[in-house]
Amino acid sequence: MESSVQQSTSAIGSPTPLPHAVEPKLTCTVPKEFVHRAALAEVFLTGAARAGEGHFALTAQWPRAHGFFSSDGGARHDPLLAAETFRQTGLFLAHTELNVPIGHQFLLQQMKFAARADRLEIENAPTDLTIDASCVVLDRRERRFTFRMDITIRREGKTVATGGGRFACLPPALYRRIRGPRGTTADPLPVACPARAEPSEVGREAPLDVVLSPTARGDRWMLNPDLRHATLFDHPCDHIPGMVLVEAARQAAYGTLRPLSARPSSVTITFHRYAELDSPCTLDVTPPAEPSGGELTVEVSGTQDGEPVFTCTLAHAAHELPKIAAVA
Repeated sequence: MESSVQQSTSAIGSPTPLPHAVEPKLTCTVPKEFVHRAALAEVFLTGAARAGEGHFALTAQWPRAHGFFSSDGGARHDPLLAAETFRQTGLFLAHTELNVPIGHQFLLQQMKFAARADRLEIENAPTDLTIDASCVVLDRRERRFTFRMDITIRREGKTVATGGGRFACLPPALYRRIRGPRGTTADPLPVACPARAEPSEVGREAPLDVVLSPTARGDRWMLNPDLRHATLFDHPCDHIPGMVLVEAARQAAYGTLRPLSARPSSVTITFHRYAELDSPCTLDVTPPAEPSGGELTVEVSGTQDGEPVFTCTLAHAAHELPKIAAVA
């Protein structure tokens, strides 16, 4: 007698898919080497495809809980998470689409971003994102080249952040020649700094996340990050990373102009030179002008050994105009 039950296998160990079976969608991060991260947990890009000449479609995921890139007690993603995603996008596309070899050094010359705070909520699952990126090579030479990225991040079709950056790439030999004796990841000489600020003074919650020390002037701060920070110093580096300087500018603005929001809606930063690990670097906050268009704009500049390191403009929602701290 024939069985009325349809067999689900055609041979031992060779299953036949059941009707209407749906293959699960498998997701992984891009190789960490392509975004210059040592820890897989710090890689946010999950895939990429070419969408046309100079245009690319990528995917990313932001975790529900991140030890550094979160705000409002873990209720929202930090806007600087968008900046880090922009940085990773630029590096990834440089390696995979512009044929920059692993081991070349990148100089982040400029970065800008604007984020929608109302679309940064952390929900009951990790935040899946799509990224539209365009790349323009500005200067290509045998030993170095410069390119610009313009990027839009979307969440469920809605824009979360826009911005981009300008990068320069250097081969290892040229980088070592430019950096000279400082082009090493050996332990730097300690910089004499006052004690770090209290977290609440600079808009952070954890002492390890504080990257500044106060000075006698209310509008001047000293750069003093903890080199053991797992996110800001994910891997050995012979200078202060650009993302640390972005965070330092944000903390300086908040520390000087409280009750200004600790989470700016947009940031534009230009890097003029490397911030060295073994020399004091000061940050000065310029008093803001009257709010315009519902925003308060703050200027922060970094100086080291008498030379400019970076200039940064941060825009905040101007719920109220804070007073500049008294200058001693």
